[in-house]
Amino acid sequence: MSCAPAMPNSKERPPAERILLTAHALFYREGIRATGIDRVIAESGVTKVTFYRCFPSKNDLIRAFLDHRHQRWMAWFTDALQRHGTRRRRRIDALVPALAEWFGDAGYRGCAFINSVGELGGALPEVTGIARAHKRAMAAEIAALLPPSRHRARDAQAIALAVDGAIVAAQFEAPAKALKTLERILESLQREAGC
Repeated sequence: MSCAPAMPNSKERPPAERILLTAHALFYREGIRATGIDRVIAESGVTKVTFYRCFPSKNDLIRAFLDHRHQRWMAWFTDALQRHGTRRRRRIDALVPALAEWFGDAGYRGCAFINSVGELGGALPEVTGIARAHKRAMAAEIAALLPPSRHRARDAQAIALAVDGAIVAAQFEAPAKALKTLERILESLQREAGC
C-alpha cells in the first residue's frame, strides 16, 4: 500500500470524509498555504455551508488533516516494517526497504509533518506540537526494532533524526542516495552498539 494520498472518487462517502480526503491529497501534494478552501470545496463536491458545518475554519481542517495523516502514515509504517522484517520479528534492517517503498512512490512529497511545520510553524504553533507527537510515535516504532539496551531510546532518537534527514534529502536528490547514506548511519550505530 502506498501512503501517498489519492483524491476521493466517490460521492457516496459522507461530506466530512470527502472534504478531509480531498484536503489530504491537496495539502500533501501542493502544500497547505497553496490550497485554498474554495478549491477543497469544489474538488470535494460539497457546498460552502456543508464545508463550514464540518470544519468551521481552515485551521480545524489542518488539524484534522494532520491527525488523518498521522493515523494513515503510522499504519503504513508499522505494516511496512513488518513486511520487510524477518518472519520471526521486526528488525532495524527493515527500515531502509520500508522507506525505499515510500520514497519510490510517484506521489512522494516528503514528510507532511516536516512540510507543515515549515509552512505553518510560526503562524499556527500547534502544528509544531502535532509534528512532535508524530515524530515521537515514529521513534517509538524505531525503538521497537532495536534490541533491548539501556541506550535504546537514545539510539532510536538518533535513527529517527537520520530518517528525517533521509526523508528531506529524498525530495531533492536521488532517493537511493539518501537511503544509502541512512544505511551507512545505521551500520555505524550498530557497530557502536556492538550488534
